[in-house]
Amino acid sequence: MNLLLLAAFWGVLMMFISLSGRSHATIRLIAQVGMGLLFLSTLAEMQGFLIYDLKAAEMFAMDRYGLVMLSVLSGCGFLYFLLSGRDMANVGSDYSEYFSLIFFIFCGFVLVLSFTSLLMLFLGIEIVTIPLYILTGSDKRNLKSNEASLKYFLLGAFSTGLMLMGIALIYGARGTFSTMEVVGASGIPTRLLLGGLFLMFFSLAFKVSAAPFHFWTPDVYDGAPTVFTSFMATLVKVAAFAGFLRLFDHAFGSLKTTWQIWAGAVAVLTLIIGNITAVYQQSVKRLLAYSSIAQAGFMMLGLYGLGDGAREGMVLYAASYSLATIAIFSVLTRMNDYTIEGFNGLAKKDPWIAGILAVCLLSLAGIPLTAGFLAKFYMLQAALSAKYGLVVVVIAVLMAAVSVYYYFRVLQAMYFRAAEEGAQFPAFSTGFKRVLTLIAILILVLGIQPGLLLHYLYF
Repeated sequence: MNLLLLAAFWGVLMMFISLSGRSHATIRLIAQVGMGLLFLSTLAEMQGFLIYDLKAAEMFAMDRYGLVMLSVLSGCGFLYFLLSGRDMANVGSDYSEYFSLIFFIFCGFVLVLSFTSLLMLFLGIEIVTIPLYILTGSDKRNLKSNEASLKYFLLGAFSTGLMLMGIALIYGARGTFSTMEVVGASGIPTRLLLGGLFLMFFSLAFKVSAAPFHFWTPDVYDGAPTVFTSFMATLVKVAAFAGFLRLFDHAFGSLKTTWQIWAGAVAVLTLIIGNITAVYQQSVKRLLAYSSIAQAGFMMLGLYGLGDGAREGMVLYAASYSLATIAIFSVLTRMNDYTIEGFNGLAKKDPWIAGILAVCLLSLAGIPLTAGFLAKFYMLQAALSAKYGLVVVVIAVLMAAVSVYYYFRVLQAMYFRAAEEGAQFPAFSTGFKRVLTLIAILILVLGIQPGLLLHYLYF
């Protein structure tokens, strides 16, 4: 629980710093130090060091899986601050408050990854999503940002209502909010319990933008400031999926035969819609929005084939997907043209940046020797153990082949097309390139030695 205490403290600290008139450089440095401490505190908790024992096992309890996921999220969050912290200043005047909201979102991550009560899951989800409504509409001068925030708020409130109704039905069926007592000793579900289960399934499917509950994603991701879209599409999505797995593993694991086929159907539908629609996109930002839907389909396979392999796959997917997408968005944020043609000739202008983007795109496509390949492999392997798993895996592999096409469109633009006359590319600093290089190295290392990360699940 170290991260919960430090994130809350640093969120409040950033609020007060906004009143002190500090320079952007100072604010950014303080935020980076805070996120670094979150990462280190999670590593320390793995070794048994607790800043303060909250003793709230009836509401939440951190296990090894939650700690590893939090370390991945906080580590990626630190890299996100290093790459994109400077760009937040271009969104609006509330620079310090943006960091504050992100720290509060990390408080929600802790609850989503450690809940033992359905009420604590609901509280964690709301702590994550309410600041996101604000960040989505933070570019007040942009009508698309305002529209995206309103859409996200209205549809998010609707999905929250579904979750609350589901929790109410489960409580009515079992008389408890504890995830360990939801099903009961008999293991026989009542209609009331099944109704609550599926309402929660649909609500969480909305939160992770799984089809057919994905329709908000392209407009919200496209309308939100790009620097915050990067955060929403990676860390927030991964944390929500990790909570999704935790709920159905701990609370509804004994009812797997009841909901497993639904998880498989949603995974297949998400893969098909996300990948096919991404093919027709001309904006890289919107392409990445549909790509995130497609990636959600692969993460959904972890729920479909729930087990130890799925948990390992989710941890590796969280790291590989977040690292690659954060890197791509950090470059996209600084580009003058978000279309695929805007990347024409980038390899000739800046071969180092183009090479790093190539590694990230190859990882998202699932090409061997990258972390993305092994993450997809773990998910497919987990899905094979489920009923009708072979059919689902064949469809997933075909859709992965489709994804190669649209990721390679960006690669083709960078390496095989000349820049348009008068096109200008931004100048990337040496420090920025070093962080991107670190991300590329991590992607390649995890693609060769995933055990460097996965062994922490059992260490």
